[in-house]
Amino acid sequence: MKNEKIRNVAIIAHVDHGKTTLVDCMLKQSGLFRKNQAVTERMLDSNDIERERGITILAKNTAIEYKGVKINIVDTPGHADFGGEVERILKMVDGVLLLVDAFEGPMPQTRFVLRKALGMGLKTIVVINKIDRPDARCSQVADEILDLFIDLDAPSDLLEYPLVYASSRDGYAVLSLEDPKENILPLLDVILKEIPAPEGNSEEPLQMLISSIDYDVYTGRIGIGKIQRGKALINGNYTLCNLSGKREEMKISAMYSFKGLNRIPCEEAYAGDIIAISGVEGIGIGDTICDPDVPEPLEFVKIDEPSISMMFTVNDSPFAGLEGEYVTSRHLRRRLFREQEKDVSLRVAETDSADTFQVFGRGELHLSVLIETMRREGYEFQVSKPFAVIKETPEGKMEPFEMVFIEVPDSFVGTVIEKLGSRKGELVTMEGGGSEGFTRLQFIIPARGLLGYRQEFLTDTRGLGVMYSSFHEYAPYKGEIPTRTRGSLVACETGTAVTFGLFNAQQRGQLIIGPGTEVYEGMVVGINSRSDDIAVNVCKKKHLTSIRNVQSEDPLRLVTPVDMTLEQAIEFIKEDELIEVTPKNFRIRKKILDKVMRERMARRG
Repeated sequence: MKNEKIRNVAIIAHVDHGKTTLVDCMLKQSGLFRKNQAVTERMLDSNDIERERGITILAKNTAIEYKGVKINIVDTPGHADFGGEVERILKMVDGVLLLVDAFEGPMPQTRFVLRKALGMGLKTIVVINKIDRPDARCSQVADEILDLFIDLDAPSDLLEYPLVYASSRDGYAVLSLEDPKENILPLLDVILKEIPAPEGNSEEPLQMLISSIDYDVYTGRIGIGKIQRGKALINGNYTLCNLSGKREEMKISAMYSFKGLNRIPCEEAYAGDIIAISGVEGIGIGDTICDPDVPEPLEFVKIDEPSISMMFTVNDSPFAGLEGEYVTSRHLRRRLFREQEKDVSLRVAETDSADTFQVFGRGELHLSVLIETMRREGYEFQVSKPFAVIKETPEGKMEPFEMVFIEVPDSFVGTVIEKLGSRKGELVTMEGGGSEGFTRLQFIIPARGLLGYRQEFLTDTRGLGVMYSSFHEYAPYKGEIPTRTRGSLVACETGTAVTFGLFNAQQRGQLIIGPGTEVYEGMVVGINSRSDDIAVNVCKKKHLTSIRNVQSEDPLRLVTPVDMTLEQAIEFIKEDELIEVTPKNFRIRKKILDKVMRERMARRG
């Protein structure tokens, strides 16, 4: 049986191809808002980090009514580091909108999300977005998309996909470039026609798979999922089957359906609909809510394994506890394991030390967003340099490899190939870019080879290069890869950095702090121009005498310090360094703060 009054669809694409803007357009033109109602851009990018960075991090649900049919829409992240959000969401829908930029064409994440959708047999509607761009190349991009489907061995029934042209920003969609560009309704018509209605008999025993978890301060954990069969009733008694095979009795105390940006309380819901429920303590992603008489758990989608890891430790610097609210190992442990419950791509493992936890993620951005979120919540802790996850197999060591897509001006091609070649990268393809004077390169490179390279890439290409990557496969270990070639300027005294001390230190390299910064012994204050570390005294003040001369009275001029972001700091640090993260600051420091002890350990090897 099919519920013809419902369509469930996810929007998938590469980062910055216009998914969230398209959802805005669909919400506005579906009649949800008054004509004079003020609405923000990128309505579903609800948290501060998403708005600041202009990217979607968490998958979100919304719904609209069109021609008497409820269309449940799931907006998904486009960055490869958040691919786990896409993988689990695909279990909730019956079809996908694949957005592709009219200029950039299919990108690495386009291939990743399409491969997952085809693997689950989901009907695909291809939307070539941003056709209003002056450099749009719609016909070539359409051919590239077809080549991608063929390359991914799409089944014949999924190879006949509908093609829609759209401009999310201008709010229209057309089935042909010659059609009048009026509104987004042609896309909604295609969704009703092409996306199959969800199957499921509402008269059978309940079976609902939880694919997402939210949290409310008043009601606690909220499970979001699709009812595969049967109907759910508020205050009904059911059985919760988790992934480990454990079963326990439960009751639904509150139930919500989606409409626009809101959750609407409801008394009952039927097969095919996507709903949110609360009142179930301990509910997790992948759990199945079943009828007590027929406890049949559903199989959850297999999530790709994390590829890098970092050590999260309790802050033990001289400034520990001065700026954070949650500083103990108990706080850190509870917060990390809580994150693991709602992020299926994240893994947390305890170590031999009670103060240290190993956190596994999909990439540097994945873990840096977690660090930034915890920092804003008041947590204070330290993190290590990221490491690639190496697997020991009967065939030997295996490590994760990334597929890297790069577009750079022609004059920088040689530099990029040389740098990635030294990091064990293999050039796969090289062709003309979308713009004249640019070249597109595709590499397969160990994940270790990309750690710390992105900032160097921007410097080498003068900020004109574009680089994206996504997980490719596990392959034999490639051996040692050269790391950072420049050392650190390390403070040798605790105090306040002053202009005179900084002026002397900047003769050795680039500073990353300015005057007035509180420092401690062992804290990294700059980047050395050579490969070794140098201890500097940035707290040293000018010696005052009664003798004056013209040269000594010249004002000291400091070069503007390098303003590192958290991602840049994660890329920059070496194995013997940590990042101290607090709600107000993050500082780079040596693991061993004492200079004499560091030298002694270095001599021991």
